[in-house]
Amino acid sequence: MTVADRWLLPDGIEEILPGKARSAEKLRRDILDLFDRWGYQLVIPPHLEFMESLTAGVGHDLDLQIFKVTDQLTGRTLGLRADTTPAVARIDAHALNQDGPVRLCYSGSVFHTRPATLGASRSLIQIGAELYGHSGVESDLEVIALMLETLGRVGAESVNLDLGHVQIYRLLAHQAGLTDAQEHELFDALQRKAISEIEQLVNQWDIDKDVAAMLNALPQLAGDIDILDRARAALEKAPKGVQVALDELESIARDISARYPGTGFYLDLGELRGYNYHTGVVFAAYLPDQGQAIAKGGRYDGIGEAFGRSRPATGFSTDLKALLELQAGNVSEQTEELTVFAPLDVDAGTVQSLRQQGQRVVCQLPGQKTEAAGMGCNRQLVCRDGKWLVEPIG
Repeated sequence: MTVADRWLLPDGIEEILPGKARSAEKLRRDILDLFDRWGYQLVIPPHLEFMESLTAGVGHDLDLQIFKVTDQLTGRTLGLRADTTPAVARIDAHALNQDGPVRLCYSGSVFHTRPATLGASRSLIQIGAELYGHSGVESDLEVIALMLETLGRVGAESVNLDLGHVQIYRLLAHQAGLTDAQEHELFDALQRKAISEIEQLVNQWDIDKDVAAMLNALPQLAGDIDILDRARAALEKAPKGVQVALDELESIARDISARYPGTGFYLDLGELRGYNYHTGVVFAAYLPDQGQAIAKGGRYDGIGEAFGRSRPATGFSTDLKALLELQAGNVSEQTEELTVFAPLDVDAGTVQSLRQQGQRVVCQLPGQKTEAAGMGCNRQLVCRDGKWLVEPIG
């Protein structure tokens, strides 16, 4: 390794430099204050945990994304968290152990062994909120509304909300009597919207013709809220839980549409994102001209069972760095940051007074030749008639 290479960062690992880092911290505080006003309490989980804790309740979905190291004290395998949700679920189930609804929020770095998509970051600053202890659609509505409020803080416009419900496929697969292997094979085809492959798989298995027809219909049951009427007819012979799921989706879509009339909707009954993790409604927020979701979440009941206490849960998360880029493109959100330059001969009392008022003051140091503007200052202290006044530079 050359000397120059020592300063290089791994692909997908970024640093945030002054100015942008300050904006990121202000945005983080703003969003956490928003969560606080909704009653969500901040928790700060550790970055390193035993692998058993990091993957508890989520199967092996995260296993390949986790950086692993050996604990020199115990010899056990530790993981650098790739998602904060399992840690927060552990805190709710084990550390807090409260009855009734518990609202928690968090913000911190997560690390992925591989980028989620080509060119994506492997070092996200995940920020999100989780609601434990309530299984009704009302808590799903609250979390989705909070997600939309969060996007509103960075001026996001024309948000499109994708809605799905993993219970629909899960109940149909059970009704069809699919083996685990068949269920996962069909799941893979559904994720790819491979209609002809889905039909081929369903037709070659010994499945009741009515159930086969419903499975074949799933990938085509996608569109705006009106698709639910067609879905109720197409899935009429499904277990009762499927109709309940459709009712939940309609309730969410109509409520969110009334509260956030500018939000677009796309309902996809074949959406199975996080199938091995989520248990009910799943949702994701998209913005125009962006192929990846800016925020996503869903219901994941029972996650606390691995920690000794099963709890219903729903939540969402997003990447603070992605929100920061979104905010940077919204000129209306930008405000000039005032930084005052204090020359050598300014008394300490004047500088202290300005800082106590919340002003940002940079003091000149002996021998310093850098101009005030070169230090990022746009104001300066100037002595007028024996008084130090703050004036614009230039």
